[in-house]
Amino acid sequence: MLESKAASLHWITEDLSVAEAYRMKNIIKSLGIVFGDIGTSPIYTLTVIFLFTSPTRENVTGVLSLIVWTLVTLVTVEYAWLATSLSKKGEGGTIVLRELLIPYLKTSRQAGFVTLLSFVGISLLVGDGVITPAISILSAVEGTLLIPGFETVSQGKLILIASMIAIMLFVLQKRGTERVAWLFGPIMLVWFSVLAISGIISISNEPEVLWALSPYYGIDFLVQNGLAGFFVLSEVILCATGGEALYADMGHLGRVPIVKAWYFVFVVLVISYLGQGAFLVGHEGVHNVLFEMIYDMSPLMYIPFLFLSVAATVIASQAMISGMFSVVYQGITTHVMPLFKVDYTSTEMRSQIYIPFVNWFLLLSVLFIMYEFKESHNLAAAYGLAVTGTMFLTGVMMTWIFASRRQFGRMSLAVAVTLIDMVFLFSNFFKIPHGGYWSIIIAMLPLSLIVIYTQGQKRLYKALRPLELDAFLLSYNQIYKALCKIPGTALFFAKTESEIAPYIVHTMFKNNILYEDNIIVSISRTDEPFGIKYFYKNDLAAGLRAFEIQSGYMEVVDVEAILKMAGINEKTIFYGLEEIVTSNFIWQIFSVIKKLTPTFLIFYKLPSNKLHGVITRVEM
Repeated sequence: MLESKAASLHWITEDLSVAEAYRMKNIIKSLGIVFGDIGTSPIYTLTVIFLFTSPTRENVTGVLSLIVWTLVTLVTVEYAWLATSLSKKGEGGTIVLRELLIPYLKTSRQAGFVTLLSFVGISLLVGDGVITPAISILSAVEGTLLIPGFETVSQGKLILIASMIAIMLFVLQKRGTERVAWLFGPIMLVWFSVLAISGIISISNEPEVLWALSPYYGIDFLVQNGLAGFFVLSEVILCATGGEALYADMGHLGRVPIVKAWYFVFVVLVISYLGQGAFLVGHEGVHNVLFEMIYDMSPLMYIPFLFLSVAATVIASQAMISGMFSVVYQGITTHVMPLFKVDYTSTEMRSQIYIPFVNWFLLLSVLFIMYEFKESHNLAAAYGLAVTGTMFLTGVMMTWIFASRRQFGRMSLAVAVTLIDMVFLFSNFFKIPHGGYWSIIIAMLPLSLIVIYTQGQKRLYKALRPLELDAFLLSYNQIYKALCKIPGTALFFAKTESEIAPYIVHTMFKNNILYEDNIIVSISRTDEPFGIKYFYKNDLAAGLRAFEIQSGYMEVVDVEAILKMAGINEKTIFYGLEEIVTSNFIWQIFSVIKKLTPTFLIFYKLPSNKLHGVITRVEM
């Protein structure tokens, strides 16, 4: 008996140790997947801030206090505590907030407003996705200037090196990152360890910087400096860029490992910033705070640190690029973006996707931004507006959800952080004439695409005038009896079997193409991120059936495989094409978008030898 209990205890202990090891593995993974962006912000944050503010002891203490409490309020409270508590099956992001909020709304006007907020949130995230790789990689490469013999390297050559790194990074996206992704976490763990150690060494020389942990000094800095202090907030926000990834990337690893990893990252970041502040107080004429601090500590270790910083910024950029692919894919599956071509780079990880259009758009935008701004501190003038905009919208939608759920304690916290977001957003407005307008321009491109596409699809649906099922069946039953049927099975893809698309009517009734077995296939997206169901509905008529595939909006759907599992061996697949005729400039743009993007069935990679497109002329 005792032996049996001992064995059971051993198994339980073993299971717990395995579970703990798995959790630890996910925590380390999150360092690379989630915290690359915010983890590399110490490279440039203080350097940029003190380009505009004299590094006196009082100013350094005040700025450090603002940084610490920005990390507390905007990242820890807003994202680690509040945002991550709002999810659907572990998924987070702007679209998830919209899905959570919609059921509580009473009018279509409210639903439209929330939808617009989610569109703007997606667009701002794209703008952030362009500037992040540019400023991260360029700031790391600029550290080369501290190497003896490289002090005179021109900025043009540094931009060229940064551009080559960016090009290699984006070219490799097609192959997928699964093979090297396991390295991301350990490399970032080393990066954070170096930041912590160097910070502790520096703090030991100037322990007075620890006073910055008090919010009093941050508030005092703002009071003493007035409008100038308010403008400094637009640079302080650089320390929190990437904080939104805690929520947006939650679905990759789950809430618990991400939040636990954040507490570690938070401590490291605070130590690093305090250490850099201590170095600033003790040294005059500092231009690149982190790199000069490391060089001052150990010239021999500087070059390895430089390579480590480049690797960390590449990982940060990779995380942002992968995030962009995920956001756009969510947009495609929720019908707010066109059907861009999607490649799946992994058979095991469903999150590993590659979208060529997005990839090359980001690369060209990153290169343009690098050559436009030339130096990382100039890039900071465009950075921050998109981030604060995203944070503010997140705060608004969270507050709305908590209020709808009558969770008044969380609602109060959400209101407080949203007000802080608003202050940071307003402080970033002064950046607009100094390069911030590029952030708006970049965000306007996907926003315009989304608005034109969604409104065009609504207008197109009305113009097509689908036929009600009952009216369709009256003619179908007559023609099915009278006509000679083609042997085999034909598939007709439609939004729903209750409303018959015009191309189906034309194919059967005008062209008299009718098979022995006709199946109307519809693919619908559920409000859940994952899960796939497929089933036959009731037979509609003789030789006419309906088959539905339901999938989560994050699922990668293999339609051909599902059809085979359902026992469907189709001979022909029909689908509708629209020839849009219009004199309206907006709808002309919509027509071009439709022509340049893959059709519905090509997007789902159905066998081309079975596909037959039926064109319907539509006037808009």
